[in-house]
Amino acid sequence: MKNHEARPTGSTPFPEANIVAVHNQPEIRQNYYRGRGQGNDRGRGRGRNNYRLNSGNKQDNNKGSQNNPSKGKLVIPQRGTETFISSIGHIDGRINLYKTESLTKEFTQPDFIDKNLQLGMGHRALMDLYMMSSKLAYENENVVKNVVNHHWKMHFVDFYNCWNDYQKESSTQVFILCDKPKDANLILISFRGTEPFDADDWITDFEYYWYEIPNLGKVHMGFLEALGLGNRENVTTFHELFVKNAKSTNSENVDVTIAHPQQQPPERSTAYHTVRRKLKSLLTEHENARFVVTGHSLGGALAILFPTMLVIHEETDVMKRLSGVYTYGQPRIGNRQLGKFMEAHLEHPVPKYFRVVYNNDLVPRLPYDDKTFLYKHFGVCMYYNCLYVEQNVHEEPNRNFFGPRFVLPVYLNAAWEFIRSFTMGYIYGSEYKESLESVLFRLVGLFLPGISAHSPVNYVNSVRLGRQKSV
Repeated sequence: MKNHEARPTGSTPFPEANIVAVHNQPEIRQNYYRGRGQGNDRGRGRGRNNYRLNSGNKQDNNKGSQNNPSKGKLVIPQRGTETFISSIGHIDGRINLYKTESLTKEFTQPDFIDKNLQLGMGHRALMDLYMMSSKLAYENENVVKNVVNHHWKMHFVDFYNCWNDYQKESSTQVFILCDKPKDANLILISFRGTEPFDADDWITDFEYYWYEIPNLGKVHMGFLEALGLGNRENVTTFHELFVKNAKSTNSENVDVTIAHPQQQPPERSTAYHTVRRKLKSLLTEHENARFVVTGHSLGGALAILFPTMLVIHEETDVMKRLSGVYTYGQPRIGNRQLGKFMEAHLEHPVPKYFRVVYNNDLVPRLPYDDKTFLYKHFGVCMYYNCLYVEQNVHEEPNRNFFGPRFVLPVYLNAAWEFIRSFTMGYIYGSEYKESLESVLFRLVGLFLPGISAHSPVNYVNSVRLGRQKSV
């Protein structure tokens, strides 16, 4: 199954279940996988809508089912396995990279990462790797490992379910890969983004509470909590992590467990400290490696906040090895003062922070940039319109989304994208044919256009099909 690429059949809209009758066939799910990915194994049963049901039969368990086709054995893919598919995996089932073979060959060049650092967002195959990694982060560890090792021909390092003390669950996921097991040139860190049916994730994106770091600026409190850097119920927990000697905090080496009834207690490992500890180890192991941090949606916010905390904690040696931060559909993480502070560390000698925004995506326009909320974006913004024409801009158009003069164009554009979804496969090839789930998500966009524009489908297409705006 590792390299099986058969396209699944019988797709149905998520989150509804799909019941498939299989008779006189072994109970194998290879033709169902296609590497589309599986839902995360998260606390509180998250992703509970992200499943499909299958009724199959075994001769010893379903005697007489041939005479009565309506009978069969109900098989539910187990959460955390290679047959469990996330909502994002249904919406966009692509797993192969834009140019896997050529990218693998380029990684063998000793100075490949350093040479392409000057290109920024100019290397399309690398940009595709970062976006596909951001999308893959929505899946569970078994899926991520299989795709990285067997489809991308790279080296899977580890996958983490990390503790959010405010939400009281392991709700932050992140994985790490290297381009090869030994003498790696690239270390890639990918944070999971906002899941479509996860209320806590959407609340985190929409809320505007911040924590002010003296002399540095204001930071979104929900994103700090997602990295495991505090809990708003006890504000002193934030202060303790911003002191100058925070890089030697004891919490980095302590694993605490909390008991839950009738289940094994999870480790209370926090995202920031866990990833920082592993990153340092990998940078020591791979002396020539540079690292990249990426993520889509909420994952993008965590991707830029991670190096922000490294700078605050004076991890100078680590930051010298940073190749870049690439985010897709990322919400704002702080105010203008914080942006200026980070630009001083990420724009010299060349820009290292790139934000990709697709058309009318709502999430990059949150929390609001106005006199009340004071949130501001920073870094290089690569903006793609609905025709995948790319343009470097300081700020995406309609920065707060609900501008009166943009209302009609936003809805007309959503209708255009819905109609186009039926023709993508004919225009650009079978790789771009949209799934039924994706089409239905665009149907939702007729009523909530900013939500459907946030789909990873748009970002993968933008990176692969994008073209520079002619002057």
